[in-house]
Amino acid sequence: MIHTKKILGTILLSSIMMFSACSEEKKAVVAKVAPPLSVNTITIKKAPVPIWKQFTGMTKSSADQEIRARVPGILKKIYFKDGAFVKKGQKLFMIEQDQYIAARDSAKAKKAQDEASLRLAQADVNRYAPLVKEGLAPRATLEQYQAQESALKAAILGDDAGIRTAELQLSYTMVRAPISGKVSARRVDIGNLVGQGESTLLTTIMNIDPMYAYFSPSQNDVRLFEKYSDKKNPLAYITINGATEQLRFDGRVDFSDNTVDPMTSTISMRAIIPNPKGAVLPGTFVYVNLFINDKYEFIMVPPEVIFTDQLGKFLYIVDKDNKAKRINIKTGYSTRFYASVSKGLSSGDRVIVSSLVKLKPGLSVKANDVTKTNGIDAILENNNLIPQKHKKSTETK
Repeated sequence: MIHTKKILGTILLSSIMMFSACSEEKKAVVAKVAPPLSVNTITIKKAPVPIWKQFTGMTKSSADQEIRARVPGILKKIYFKDGAFVKKGQKLFMIEQDQYIAARDSAKAKKAQDEASLRLAQADVNRYAPLVKEGLAPRATLEQYQAQESALKAAILGDDAGIRTAELQLSYTMVRAPISGKVSARRVDIGNLVGQGESTLLTTIMNIDPMYAYFSPSQNDVRLFEKYSDKKNPLAYITINGATEQLRFDGRVDFSDNTVDPMTSTISMRAIIPNPKGAVLPGTFVYVNLFINDKYEFIMVPPEVIFTDQLGKFLYIVDKDNKAKRINIKTGYSTRFYASVSKGLSSGDRVIVSSLVKLKPGLSVKANDVTKTNGIDAILENNNLIPQKHKKSTETK
């Protein structure tokens, strides 16, 4: 009897232990089922997208003037600080004026003398004319006074020219800015003799508002641009990579050369960029972004969502079962802001744009739509890539 009770107790204890083990396994299975991964998505669509083409370029001042001494003399005054901005007509240098003032005054004195002689000659003509008419004086004497009168009138014309020349020479002693712009360091100091035998370089002025940005697209790029561009002076902007940020300056293309460089098969083009604060200096390396067109439809995605492996390029979308799905794609035109997908996607697909390193095919996800803030339209808007006319029509809608 006692033996039987021991057997029953052992069986009961084993059953309890087996039940407990099964419960623990069920709990472990439940614990292994992770919640869906929260991801951000954008809903893509095929729509017209502004196309920009980027080139490397170099800035150049829109005007560059050498300031030289046009008359010889000792430099007496300097009216600007090196590197300052000056306005057209502003005084820059003064060359010693004494000899030029004296030359002007001498020319004026000679004119006054000739004018006095002219008045005397005219008085003689007026006095002799009636006498000759009445036969009381010889005609030769009258003709002599008339010739003298004519000679003095011609001399006075020469005096006027001499005065203008003297005044012009005097004006050259005050050197003024021929254009507005940023002046370089002075090349001479007060007390130096300038303009003696040569037109001494005093300084230079560069007009940096507006600024030019020259770039050289290939012949193929130019033909593509001419084929698809709908503007005579298309929009353009330049970007400069700063230490902490990228600077942007908007403008337009205003020049395209009429010859091809035979060494590089490129054509020189130029964008004109307003630069009122002088933030861009000549000789700066820039990226020139040229607007092509906004009439053609594309499916665009942010380039950072595209992966590449041995099978090619791919990205992830959310399928109808709310699971991550790998989509193999082919891309076309792309920039750092967007990339066109020519094969693999359709309008309405939800492309995953966050938690990318955690994704794998079949993973359950919880989609949060961020198209309004992170979609292609938002990217274009935030980076000022929408041409003004297109932007206005979008806002109207």
